[in-house]
Amino acid sequence: MQEGYYLDPYQTRLDTHVVRHRDGGVVLADTLCYPQGGGQPGDTGTLTLADGTALPIENTRRDPESGDIVHFLPENAQFPPSGTAVTVDIDWARRHRHMRMHTCLHMLSEVLKYEVTSGNLTADSGRLDFNLPEGEELDKDDIEARLNRMVDEDRPVVMKMIPSAELITQPDLIASMALPPPLDKPDVHLVEIQGVSLEPCGGTHVRSTAEVGHMVVRKIENKGKRNKRVVVAFAQQD
Repeated sequence: MQEGYYLDPYQTRLDTHVVRHRDGGVVLADTLCYPQGGGQPGDTGTLTLADGTALPIENTRRDPESGDIVHFLPENAQFPPSGTAVTVDIDWARRHRHMRMHTCLHMLSEVLKYEVTSGNLTADSGRLDFNLPEGEELDKDDIEARLNRMVDEDRPVVMKMIPSAELITQPDLIASMALPPPLDKPDVHLVEIQGVSLEPCGGTHVRSTAEVGHMVVRKIENKGKRNKRVVVAFAQQD
């Protein structure tokens, strides 16, 4: 199966066919839908048959056992048989906001160079949890200013794949990453904010920091003795 969400996250429509049914959804020969994971929600959209019947895609997840990407349809839907030609259209407005927010969280992890313990995002906001040295505090206005400076710098964001075997031969590159990449798969997905960071990530991202748009820090919460949660949102809610 080709995973168009990573190769071209700006693609919104794909002609493909049903391979099989699985656990309340359908598996397609190819897909451009991002499967829920890594703190990013799965894509939603529409599955359209040749006769014009449109079936809502309510969520997209990867089956942990088979690796199949499952497109979940309504419970009362009549699932198209295997071999049926279909057209997939994603909810682009929602996907694009996920792309912008996911990229912003990479930017936030560079603004705050602490250990990240968890993260999550929606189409409206995102958050990262950080482990800080005891007694250290965060400045909301400073975080906002540094994020928005990176937005204004309009830095290119590049997604690439590199064979794990090739990456292993570059220990200095691995050591430079805040989060070591998984090396147990044939290829490693990387996202690079040029001049800022290079990290392993299989999510969807925009092409430049300018496309993220200006951000606000909605709140900073204490989640433990050393743990701080930083919640960000788009400055302009459109």
